[in-house]
Amino acid sequence: MVATRQMSGNLLRSTLFDLLANVPDPEIPVVNIVELGIVRDVVEGDPSQVIVTTTYTGCPATHLITQMIREKLDKNGFAHVSIKNQLSPAWTTDWITQGAKDKLKAYGIDPPASSKDRDAKATCPRCGSVNSQLVSEFGSTPCKSFYTCKDCLEPFDRFKCH
Repeated sequence: MVATRQMSGNLLRSTLFDLLANVPDPEIPVVNIVELGIVRDVVEGDPSQVIVTTTYTGCPATHLITQMIREKLDKNGFAHVSIKNQLSPAWTTDWITQGAKDKLKAYGIDPPASSKDRDAKATCPRCGSVNSQLVSEFGSTPCKSFYTCKDCLEPFDRFKCH
């Protein structure tokens, strides 16, 4: 794909969202950065910008995500598009698409409930039981907690709801 600076705003936005949907999350490669809601927007201008908000302010993958976006843009003729890391408003699990939640569950991660339902019980992605126990607030990545299912005895990560 060869990009041009003459793309209209809607075409540019659509094209870049489609392009970046091919960038996997570096910590959870079964989902991409668009369906996780990390890519917030594309703003036409001089330069046009990809607006990015990572899942946590201190996310250890922030630099890598930015680098992966830059490489994807450059490789596809969008070197003129800048990347802006934006912290406010903070990322929320409500930005994760239902498709991504389904992929997380199939991958063995309990996806987050709506931020309005923060007290929802952790559900084992393997057997579906809500009879689970929090083992640690700190899971395999900062955005997840670690649980054990009391029915099937399997450990699992749960995406923290925020």
